[in-house]
Amino acid sequence: MKVLITPRSFGKNSDEAFRRLEEGGFEIIRKADGSIYTEEEMKAAVEDADAVIVGVDPMNADVLSCAKKLKMISKYGVGTDNIDLDYCKEHGITVEITRGANSAAVADFAFALMLGLARRMVEIDKGCRVGDWSKKESLDVYGKKLGVLGLGAIGKGVVRRARGFDMEIYGYDVFRDEAFLKENHVKFTDVEEIFRECDFISVHLPLLKETEHLIDKKLLSTAKKNLILINTARGGIIDEKDLYEALKEGRIYGAGIDAFECEPASESPLLELDNVILGSHCAASTRGAVDKMTEMAASHVLEYFSREESGK
Repeated sequence: MKVLITPRSFGKNSDEAFRRLEEGGFEIIRKADGSIYTEEEMKAAVEDADAVIVGVDPMNADVLSCAKKLKMISKYGVGTDNIDLDYCKEHGITVEITRGANSAAVADFAFALMLGLARRMVEIDKGCRVGDWSKKESLDVYGKKLGVLGLGAIGKGVVRRARGFDMEIYGYDVFRDEAFLKENHVKFTDVEEIFRECDFISVHLPLLKETEHLIDKKLLSTAKKNLILINTARGGIIDEKDLYEALKEGRIYGAGIDAFECEPASESPLLELDNVILGSHCAASTRGAVDKMTEMAASHVLEYFSREESGK
């Protein structure tokens, strides 16, 4: 059997997962240079794979149609927008995710972006290195209003961190967890009120048809001028051109963006701006999260084929 492994950080800190897969009877397929697979490269790579451990590489219907032996996909992470789930369901391909493995790491990163932007840390650091010792006025975080779009594991983690800063928290999700809202004093509301009222907004929604370009020119026009917008979820949720205009014109204060519509984001206009902190989709890249995602992703593959072999 063959397992295609695409994430660059898989097994970065230990060979244990590779050893387990090999002992489980798998031949491991990896890209030599460790770069993200293009669609054409994925079509060739999945052709004789029995399983795929996938990161952000394309697994659309065109790619999946080339996978003649594929039985399961183990997502290295939780976002499945790069996987055609309808195709998988129709063709009996099992999809598993590493739920909860990186939620603390991403919540930490989202909050770090809030603090870094509000206190202009990158700008101050750059100035100090060239002898600029001027005092740059920045924004307060403690006691301000935070809106969290998406109250899954990561969004809930951001809420818990915000409580330590005594923030007034607004939340939105398609599901309503009453116990969590009550325990953490979250005002459950809609996206529109969050943009009107909040000083900080952190995005933790999945990328769906309903959420694609949810944050656009119209929504941004309702925001406070001191708004700091954080996105550690998926790039397509924000219209990047509209965000660029809002930031360039000073209609909002700043943005922390770790996910882009096109990655690497070498041509994004956001790269031109000083009031943005950019990330390379690295919010989940802590040693602990990488080790946990690696362990869980490998276990999903081994457990699936163990069940298949035993007929369970």
